[in-house]
Amino acid sequence: MKKNPKGKLPGKFDHVGVVVKNLEKAIAYYQSMGIGPFVPNPSGLATDRKLYGKPANIKVRGAVAQMGPIKFELMQPVKGRSLQKEFLLSKGEGINHISFIVEDIDKEVAKMEKKGFKVISSGNHPSGSFAYLDTHKKGGVTIAFEMRKKK
Repeated sequence: MKKNPKGKLPGKFDHVGVVVKNLEKAIAYYQSMGIGPFVPNPSGLATDRKLYGKPANIKVRGAVAQMGPIKFELMQPVKGRSLQKEFLLSKGEGINHISFIVEDIDKEVAKMEKKGFKVISSGNHPSGSFAYLDTHKKGGVTIAFEMRKKK
């Protein structure tokens, strides 16, 4: 089997995002399976959020656990229309996105747009910025990019 026959990954694979109905119950469940400890993540501190290109008043609670080289993120939609709420209502709990850390989010988004994928949600948080792309229609999961502020 060829490795990555169509190109290279857009950045460093960072985490798998899972949408849940109840953050506390999900944390307890995953910790009972040996996944954790969970710590709050920047999802709840996101600002300048946009959904389908329009400003959006969204609140999502989240927690993350380190699993070897990747993170496992739990996200609970709390307020407003969000990708996570849409996912929960249409599919229930489950894997919503895979996320990559990129050096230049605008450059990587532009590459994806040339392939026909649009940004469906974006925003900023204390450690950087993020963009979710509409790849779920083709591959069953949304791809997200995150660019971290340089320290």
